[in-house]
Amino acid sequence: MEPNTPAAIDPRLVTRILFQGFPEPAVLLFYVIGFAALGVFGWGCWIEIRKYRRGAPDGLALRHLAARLRVLVAVLATHRTLRRRDAAAGWAHLAIFVGFITLAIATATITLEYDITARLFGWHFWYGPFYLWFRLVCNIAGVGLVGGLIYMMIRRGWIKPPKLDYARPDRAPDAPDADRSAYRIEDWAFLWVLITIGVTGFMIAAMRLLWLQDRPEVWTFRWWTPVSALIAAALRPSVDAATAGMLRAGLWWFHGLLALAFIALIPRTKVKHIFTAGASLLLRDPLAAQRLPKADAQAKTVGYAKITDLTWKHLLSLDACTKCGRCHEACPARAAGAPLSPRDVILSLREFANDALEKQALPEAAELDIHGKDIGQVFMETLWSCRTCMACVEICPVAIEHVPIIVQMRRKLVEDGEMEPILQKTLQALHKNGNSFGESRRKRAAWTKALPFTIKDARKEPVDLLWFVGDYASFDPRNQKVTQAFARLLHARGVDFGILYEGEGNAGNDVRRVGEEGLYELLAENNIALLRNCGFRRIVTTDPHSLNTIRNEYPEYGARHEILHYTELLAEWLADGSLAPGRRLSRRVTYHDPCHLGRYNKVFEAPRAVMRAIGCDLVEMPRSRDNSFCCGAGGGRIWIPDPVGQDKPAHLRMREAAVLDGLETFVVACPKDLTMFEDALKATGNEGRFVVRELIELLDECLAEPAPAPAPEAVITP
Repeated sequence: MEPNTPAAIDPRLVTRILFQGFPEPAVLLFYVIGFAALGVFGWGCWIEIRKYRRGAPDGLALRHLAARLRVLVAVLATHRTLRRRDAAAGWAHLAIFVGFITLAIATATITLEYDITARLFGWHFWYGPFYLWFRLVCNIAGVGLVGGLIYMMIRRGWIKPPKLDYARPDRAPDAPDADRSAYRIEDWAFLWVLITIGVTGFMIAAMRLLWLQDRPEVWTFRWWTPVSALIAAALRPSVDAATAGMLRAGLWWFHGLLALAFIALIPRTKVKHIFTAGASLLLRDPLAAQRLPKADAQAKTVGYAKITDLTWKHLLSLDACTKCGRCHEACPARAAGAPLSPRDVILSLREFANDALEKQALPEAAELDIHGKDIGQVFMETLWSCRTCMACVEICPVAIEHVPIIVQMRRKLVEDGEMEPILQKTLQALHKNGNSFGESRRKRAAWTKALPFTIKDARKEPVDLLWFVGDYASFDPRNQKVTQAFARLLHARGVDFGILYEGEGNAGNDVRRVGEEGLYELLAENNIALLRNCGFRRIVTTDPHSLNTIRNEYPEYGARHEILHYTELLAEWLADGSLAPGRRLSRRVTYHDPCHLGRYNKVFEAPRAVMRAIGCDLVEMPRSRDNSFCCGAGGGRIWIPDPVGQDKPAHLRMREAAVLDGLETFVVACPKDLTMFEDALKATGNEGRFVVRELIELLDECLAEPAPAPAPEAVITP
C-alpha cells in the first residue's frame, strides 16, 4: 500500500491542532481576550434584559409556550415569514442563517473537544472521518453564509428596493430625528464584518494547506474543504510554505479578534436580532390585532403614555425590528401620502427606549416621556393616519405588533381629548345613540319597511339565524339596498332569521381601534347582554368589522357565539346545493378582500366560491388575499376627513383595478368598502369604465325572476 494513500494514513493524524504553531503566551492571551469578549457580551445582555424588565407586565406573553416553540422551529427552519413577497431576500437570509448557526455550532464543538472532553476526560473525537465530514459541512455552510451576504450587499448597493430607503414620511428632511444615516452605516458594517469573518475563515484554511502541504495527512484530504483547496491550488505557485505559515498566523489573529469583537458587540448592535427576533416570534400572539388587549382597570392612566407603559414583550419586539421595510411598503396610509410608516414608529420608540431605559438608574417617572410629552403626542399625526388594517402586523417577518402598540398610544390621546373634533363628535353620537350616524335608535330598522314581508324580532322570539346588521348596512342609503337584497334572499330561501331592531348597537370594533376603550366596553357589554337574552343557533353579519369583534373580542367578556360572514353562509349553501342561482352572470369581475374579513379572519375562499358559482369570470387584483390593499376606512378613518388634495387608499385601489383588462365589476363584501370605493370610482375618473357592486347584489341578480319578454305588437294590415 502506498504510504500517501488515504487508507495508509493513521486516522488520528487526520485532524487539526487548534493552536498549532502558537507559543503558550499567545494561547493564554487569546483566552484572556476571549473571556473578556464574553464578559462584555454578558454585560450587554444584562443591560437589555434589565431594559425589558422595566416594561409593564404582559399576562398573555408566556402562555402556550410549547405550542409556540413548535411554530418557532418551523418558521426558523423554513424562513417562511421572510420568504413571503420577497423570496430572493428570504432564501439569502436562510443561507446566512443556516451558515451562521452551523459555523457557531462547529466552533462550540471544537471548544467542547479541546477544552472539555480532551482536557478533562482524555477523550478525542475530532479526527478521522468525523473531522473530514465536519470540514466539508463547515465549508458548505461558509459558502452559504458568504453567498447570502454577497446578495444582501448587491441588494442594498445596486438593486436598492424602495422599502430599504430610510427616508421618513413623518418628518421634514431637516428635522433633528429625520437623519437615519447611522442605520445605513450599521447595516453595511454588519455585512462587511460578517463577510470578512467568513472569507478569512476560508483563507486561514487555505494557508494551512499550503503551510503543511508536505504532510500527507493534510494535503491528501484537502478536497474535503473544496473552497479552501481551490484557493490553495491557485496560490500554490506563488506562495511557499514559510510565507503561507506567516500569513496563516496573521489571518488567524485577525479572524479571531474580529469574531470575538463581533460576539462582544452583539447586544449593542443590529446583530442582537439573532436573539430578539426569535424571542419575538416565540411570543407572537396569533390574534395580536384581531383581539386588542383590555385596559388595565388598576392602571392610573389608559394606554401608553410613557415608555415604561409598554409591556416587556413590546419593548423586546422593538429590538427585533431589522428595518426590512416590509411594513413600510405594505402600509396603505404611507402609500397614500400620510405621515405614517409603521417601521419608523417602531424605530423611534426603540431609540427612546434605549436612551431612557438602558441607564443604570431610571430618571424620575415624569422624565420617561419624550421631551416632556406623552409618547403618543410625539406621534400624534402619525397615529391618527393609521387604518389599523393589520397589513404591517401580517407581513412582519419577526412578529412585531404595530397595531396594538399604535392603539395603546391612541387610548391615551383619546383620554386626553387629543383628536379631530369630528371624531370626538362621532364618538359622542355613538355613546348617545349606539351608532356612528347620530340617528335615533328607532330608525335602525327603518330599512325593513320597504320589504313586502316582516322580519322577526329576535329579542321577542327565538330564531335559527340571528342577523347582526351593523351601522352602515342599517343607516347608509346606498348600503340599505344591499341589506334589503340580503333580507329578500334569506326570506326566499325560507330561513328562520331575525334581527335585533333598535336593540342592536355598534359592535365596537372601530371604536376600540380608535382608542376609546371605555366606549367600546359599554357598547360590547350592551350587545352581549342583549344576545344572552335571545334564542338563536348562530349569528350572521354582512359587516366584517362586526364579525371580527364578535368573533374574536366578545369571548373576553364570556360571549362565545358562532358567527359567520354572509359569504361563508352563501358558500355553505351553494356547496350543499340548497341554494341554486337561477341564472349565471357572464361578467368579468375582480374582488377586493376586506381587511377585517381577509387578513383579520382568513376568509378568502368563500367570496370567490360564490362568484364562481354565479358564473363570474374572476381576475385577481395584483394585491389580493392577505396582501389586499386597505380601502382606508378602518381604525375610525371613515369618520375623519382626509386632507384636501391628498390621495386616499381607496383612490390607489381604484387605479390598480382600472388597469385590469376588460374589467366590468369591482366586487366588494363590506359596507364600508362599498362606500369608500364608489366615492373613489368617481374621484379617480373611472366612472363609466366599470362599476362597484356588493357581492350580494350580483347574487340577487342571479336569483331574481327574469322580467317577462314584452308581448309582440299586433300587426295591422290594411
